[in-house]
Amino acid sequence: MNVLELSEQEIVRRGSLDEMRRRGIDPFPAAEFPVSGYSDEIKETFADDAPQREVAIAGRIMGRRIMGKASFLELQDSHGRIQVYVNRDEICPGEDKDLYNVVFKKLLDIGDFVGVKGYVFRTQTGEISVHAKELIVLGKSIRPLPIVKVKDGVTYDAFDDPELRYRRRYVDLIVNDGVKDIFVKRTKVLNSMRSFFNSHGYMEVETPILQSIAGGASARPFITHHNSLNIELYMRIATELYLKRLIVGGFDGVYEIGKNFRNEGMDRTHNPEFTCMEIYVAYKDYNWMMEFTEQLVEKICLDVNGTTEIKVGDNMINFKAPFRRVTMTDAIKEHTGIDITGMTEEQLRDAARSLGIEVDETMGKGKLIDEIFGEKCEGTYIQPTFIIDYPIEMSPLTKKHRNNPELTERFELMVNGKELANAYSELNDPIDQYERFIEQMKLADKGDDEAMIIDQDFVRSLEYGMPPTSGMGMGIDRLVMLMTGQTTIQEVLFFPQMRPEKVQRRDKEEAFTAIGVPSEWVAPLYKAGVYTLEQLATQAAGKLHQELCGINKKFKLGFKSPLIDEVGQWIAAAAPSSAE
Repeated sequence: MNVLELSEQEIVRRGSLDEMRRRGIDPFPAAEFPVSGYSDEIKETFADDAPQREVAIAGRIMGRRIMGKASFLELQDSHGRIQVYVNRDEICPGEDKDLYNVVFKKLLDIGDFVGVKGYVFRTQTGEISVHAKELIVLGKSIRPLPIVKVKDGVTYDAFDDPELRYRRRYVDLIVNDGVKDIFVKRTKVLNSMRSFFNSHGYMEVETPILQSIAGGASARPFITHHNSLNIELYMRIATELYLKRLIVGGFDGVYEIGKNFRNEGMDRTHNPEFTCMEIYVAYKDYNWMMEFTEQLVEKICLDVNGTTEIKVGDNMINFKAPFRRVTMTDAIKEHTGIDITGMTEEQLRDAARSLGIEVDETMGKGKLIDEIFGEKCEGTYIQPTFIIDYPIEMSPLTKKHRNNPELTERFELMVNGKELANAYSELNDPIDQYERFIEQMKLADKGDDEAMIIDQDFVRSLEYGMPPTSGMGMGIDRLVMLMTGQTTIQEVLFFPQMRPEKVQRRDKEEAFTAIGVPSEWVAPLYKAGVYTLEQLATQAAGKLHQELCGINKKFKLGFKSPLIDEVGQWIAAAAPSSAE
């Protein structure tokens, strides 16, 4: 890498790296460093009257206070931070003091990894610290971390730009308190969920991610090509159809926690890849699943937070079971004054338009009802609420309602204005299922790119017989958002999908040399902020000449500086190119 592409701090750090190597210190050693303690555990277990404890700790240097032959450093490990006292004569017991005077004081930087062996003690100011007897370099950081400072409760130089935080999550985790806790809670959510399912005797399974038919939900899939088979494959949008095949195969209860992929827009609650849990239990119905779901969510909330109440944004949400139940028809009637019972497709389309909802001719009854509910009702349900008994057109995989054939035995759990879970009394009539698929294909023919494709093999599996079954799917990312009080999905994903980084457009070296710029001066031009011939044509010769000479001197390039007239000739030669 050209030195001119580096910042001043990066140049200094690479110089320190080289100096370490010249002194025989490997800045990236391969040997194991056995760790015997962590910052939080050391502080929690320390007792002034206990025998002296020897420890070996490792982590990043996050701060230093150098005071002559004794210093303090702040070490950050995976559990938190702890102070380390470093005395020159103790880490350098012999005549050679370079490890302290040169390596520690001059060559180590904030962000570097070190190992410390010593003992735990309490300083005169009362802070539990580690007294270093041995200091070992474990990893050099050649790019400086953003330094976040807190003074009198005020944060300075915060690394808080969302774009940068999500794109450089590794930095976010290092410098921002509380970010790691979100992801620790995410793991607790998953552990609690698995524990609940396993305690009921249900089995975790894995099903294909690459599928020949994207089924189990209404969504636009990602498509890829399998070269060997010469067929199109779809990244799964749901696990449903495979999991129900396993119920046909004789399992009483199966669940899967894994990635689904939907080729849709991104916003505060949507990411094109997301983690979903789906569970199917034989000999159950949606009423049983409602009770099962509210017990599950309550348990997770208690396991993760120790309480059933969580503040999310401005809302205090209580996850104490049982949850309220409202029919889809009543919900729409309550919020719009319109009774959708028995409405035709055209009537629904007119009703949607009267409510100011954009609709088109590709939308069938199911999608129209979904749009009305989504626009006018969904956002109002802050406390956990089951929306139940969906119209049949909205639920192609759901059993007809036992009391009303126009409806299905389905519920969605709404929390904080968004769907958290979706569940059915599963359709196990293969003839009815096939007819529902046919209706979906009609929607596809009309232009609905989210309509389901007929999965002939799934229908065939139902023909062998599937017992009465209830299934439920839950978005893990949204659940974690609720359990951690976050309002955007990006906060609970380690690496959310991002647009490509904007890169400064620059003309190639050949473009500059073609107009007479010597090749060695192209990189200094870039450093001066002149990336294209168009930009070069707008420069003032005197100012650019001064800047280039300054770069030559500052970075000790050793180039023969150009004359002002030569720089002027470059600018003049670039002008016609910019005008073309």
